Amino acid sequence: MSFELWAEKYRPKSLDEMVNQKDIVERLKSFVKAKNVPHCIFAGPPGTGKTTAALCLARDLYGKNYREYIMELNASDERGIDVVRETVKTFARVKPMGEIPFKILILDEADNMTSDAQQALRRTMERYTETCRFILCANYSGKIIEPIQSRCAPFRFTYLPREDHDAYLRKIAENEGVILLDDGLDAIYEVCGGDMRRAINTLQAAASLGKPIDAKTIYLIVGRANPADVRKMIETAIEGKFIEARKQLRDMLQIYGVAGSDIVRQIHSEIFRMNIPETWKIRLVDIIGEIDYRLVEGADEEVQLSALLARFVEAGYEIKKSAKA
Repeated sequence: MSFELWAEKYRPKSLDEMVNQKDIVERLKSFVKAKNVPHCIFAGPPGTGKTTAALCLARDLYGKNYREYIMELNASDERGIDVVRETVKTFARVKPMGEIPFKILILDEADNMTSDAQQALRRTMERYTETCRFILCANYSGKIIEPIQSRCAPFRFTYLPREDHDAYLRKIAENEGVILLDDGLDAIYEVCGGDMRRAINTLQAAASLGKPIDAKTIYLIVGRANPADVRKMIETAIEGKFIEARKQLRDMLQIYGVAGSDIVRQIHSEIFRMNIPETWKIRLVDIIGEIDYRLVEGADEEVQLSALLARFVEAGYEIKKSAKA
């Protein structure tokens, strides 16, 4: 059997199948009902259904032969000014056959287009509105020039809430005969944070190991340390056990193969969950920022992370002294 990406396999085929984004779906359904679509900007984080919504809209509007009426240009395509003048213009100027008098051109990652290309696109959108409607998908709509933004209906996509995220992954696991444990589900959300595409791909990668999917499996797959291990290391350091904390750090680096900068980010996240005075959280975050800067500048990972733990030990002494006073 050929290998199939679950993210594509379980991509919704119509607007009715879309997960969450209810307000957006209702607006798009009204376009289908009216058989008329304005130029649109779909903006929001990755993995929230922007491209899927555009394809579902086209499928509901044109039927099963919708591919004949749309063109997709994505991040792997050249999208400079020449492509806009030639490929895009050629597609946009030809009126389609059928009940719907316009075609749809989907520009994925439109915020990465050059300024010149966007200016050329602006003119194309003006001239060929009758025969072509544009859907621009972007992570950051602010990177799209104002003249284009003013011609488009904006749609703001958001990360999926936890309940929708979990329900969809459980449905996939059940269909694929995969055992997904609760802590594995928690770990996927911790790592992916609502990015549904990344969550599904992470689930598939973990399922390829052929065993029940738990938190440990997920963190090994994505190359991140278990937050419980990170938290334990911080607590050990604050308790004044520097050598033991350093051993835990080295074990994590070897077991998970995590980059030093990733460990620093995880430490940063865990600090806010710890039961220490807020003033010390502020000081520790300041220390973490300094270490992160040093790593970005090319300093040795092990030396800097050991220095970070040493600062935590010092902070632990100060916290205890303050508590006794």
